[in-house]
Amino acid sequence: MRRRIIVVTAVHAPSARFLPDAHASLTRQELPDGWEWHWVIQEDGTSGEVARYVPDDARVTFRQGRPGGPGVARTIALAQADGEYVKVLDADDQLPPGTLARDLAALEGDRGIGWATSRVLDLLPDGSTAGFDGDPEPGPIERGAVLDFWKAHDFLAQVHPATLFVRRDLLLALGGWMALPASEDTGLLLALNAVSRGWFSAEVGLLYRKWPGQATGQASHTDAAERAARMAVVEARARRLADLNWRYPGMD
Repeated sequence: MRRRIIVVTAVHAPSARFLPDAHASLTRQELPDGWEWHWVIQEDGTSGEVARYVPDDARVTFRQGRPGGPGVARTIALAQADGEYVKVLDADDQLPPGTLARDLAALEGDRGIGWATSRVLDLLPDGSTAGFDGDPEPGPIERGAVLDFWKAHDFLAQVHPATLFVRRDLLLALGGWMALPASEDTGLLLALNAVSRGWFSAEVGLLYRKWPGQATGQASHTDAAERAARMAVVEARARRLADLNWRYPGMD
């Protein structure tokens, strides 16, 4: 019996044109014998403008639904997640070769690791890439470490939530992504780190496309009042989970 990694992508009409590039990056992934990937693309809406960009591939499932933001789209996509692991891939991003195999090895090798992240490069409009300073040391990330760093660095985590690879049962136990207009992926990352150890790979695991239409580039994303509210609820959730002292099974 083959085992599956479910790749989950939320998409809306402006970013749909990048889906073929994301698909190409998936086809370049090599997995151990007995493993396969299944790509679940969930449109955040029913525009009629996304379907033509969805690859004709038996490994791809496309669904639509009423709009609620990327967190809602990813969470509803979990209805199609019939695998042991879930990998996030935003519609406008790409996975470098080897990414899925490294993520899988980290979690298969240690039941006490609940999730994995990796190094990111920005993919600029001219095709060049740009990296970042300040990545953590490769290897395990202890419980609470992401929240501590995030709080001390103006709500910027040291690992990128767009690179997340996570055990499906843990993701479901936390309810999927947060019901926020933005930062829903950061909220999930901090919640995961509150209840389980993670992993960071120093190898590049994501090409993060920078383009004018991306949601994080819009003025609404940096509205001060909304940002403060988002950060407050993200922090409160993570701290309450830590206070409960529930730990993912397999941890000491």
